[in-house]
Amino acid sequence: MENRRQRKMREGRVVSDRMDKTVVVSLEHVRRHPLYERVIRRSHKVQAHDERNECHVGDLVQIAETRPLSRNKFWRVVKIVEKSRG
Repeated sequence: MENRRQRKMREGRVVSDRMDKTVVVSLEHVRRHPLYERVIRRSHKVQAHDERNECHVGDLVQIAETRPLSRNKFWRVVKIVEKSRG
């Protein structure tokens, strides 16, 4: 049982907290273009499980991959890295 693979961990910004026990987190990827060497930013949104409804819009959170919790929810909030200043 101890040989389970390491779960994916990501950091992202909460962009919506309107659902019950669910937040929408925007994950941003920054990389350099191979030929033009310009910085390219790409982002996509995932839904994450927030058991105690303590995340709010603008918070920086750490999320971990988990088993499917619903149709679109495969992540859970591990901790709030930084609260929003709003």
